[in-house]
Amino acid sequence: MSKLTRSQQAILFGLAAVFCWSTVATAFKIALSHLSPLQLVFVAVLSSITALGCILGYQRKLHLIVRQWRHRPLFYLQTGLLNPFLYYLVLFKAYDLLPAQQALSLNYTWAILLPLLSVPLLKQALKISDVISAVVAYFGVVVIATQGQVANISIESPLGLTLILSSTVIWCLYWIINTKDQGDPVASLLLSFLVGLPFITSALLVFDQLPSLNISALAAGIYVGLFEMGITFVLWLMALKLTPRTANISTLVFLSPVLSIGFISWILKEPIASTTYVGLGLILLGLVLQKLLPRLTAGTKKNHTKSLKGSEEELEP
Repeated sequence: MSKLTRSQQAILFGLAAVFCWSTVATAFKIALSHLSPLQLVFVAVLSSITALGCILGYQRKLHLIVRQWRHRPLFYLQTGLLNPFLYYLVLFKAYDLLPAQQALSLNYTWAILLPLLSVPLLKQALKISDVISAVVAYFGVVVIATQGQVANISIESPLGLTLILSSTVIWCLYWIINTKDQGDPVASLLLSFLVGLPFITSALLVFDQLPSLNISALAAGIYVGLFEMGITFVLWLMALKLTPRTANISTLVFLSPVLSIGFISWILKEPIASTTYVGLGLILLGLVLQKLLPRLTAGTKKNHTKSLKGSEEELEP
């Protein structure tokens, strides 16, 4: 059998990451049937720290943790508070209150929100494509949140809806701050988790209690830590590193919510509402428009420029 090319390896790593991410919404609900949101964050973060530490050890990069911390301690204090502490606490509480299909679909709006928040925070220009994408995607949010009763709004869990949309803001803030990170990405993620762990532990001891040594509970929490926070992140980084074009890999993300809905229906036996399909479809359409509209606009301008240039040449004597 011939050796895989770098592009083929990138696709395999990307598909592995997408598959893992597709299972975590189901894993969240299973874990939350045994653990409180705060307990789940604690177990998952400990698991992720262990996995990332082993990966860095295998790569012989553990020394980067001390170096990067000494260089920018306040930076990692910010990222650690946002992710894992605030983000996963808010996310897991939202999953605890909402059906998995709703929480999953609404969580995907972070990709629409990110370019909008980049305008005031990174001083980036607001594109018309981002506005159109946001309008389409957030109409999908309304469809899911109201279960299709758009004209007669009645939200089943206002707190759950507020939390899941708040989690997208926290996640976007985390990635916007990370645009200024020049360190090794795996070491940076591990540092964020190491910084966040004391805050998580303190909150757990004050407001909750340590999780019991229940095998099912611990297994579910460890799975979340490995395949939502730890190993999957490294798989995705490997895919991005190997691919000649980022677009080849980034489009694979669109498979994740579709697969996730399948796992939710199959494993959790959660009936999938027709409004979930409609709302999720609108959110994915918003993501597609966000990628395609700038290219279509650029292509139209290019063709228009060529047409004008041709007209000018015809008019020359």
